[in-house]
Amino acid sequence: METLKSLMMFLPGKLLCPFLGHRLQVSKLITDHIKEYKCCRCGEEMTDTAQGLLEKLTPKFRETNAFLANYYERRRNRKVFSEAS
Repeated sequence: METLKSLMMFLPGKLLCPFLGHRLQVSKLITDHIKEYKCCRCGEEMTDTAQGLLEKLTPKFRETNAFLANYYERRRNRKVFSEAS
């Protein structure tokens, strides 16, 4: 166990992630069910797809997520405004 910990200190994340798997943390909440993730070790970014799978965050996914975030933010603001009146 000690050797594994010492080995992990010297290996960069790009080498560790293929063997140990990514260590994902939520970096951005797009909607209630779509999130963007970032790996703590290697910095790779991923997102949820429409099928519920994780995919690498490509420029196309980034654009789609930005549109969805804008759409849901406007929709959420409209609901709050209509409930207030």
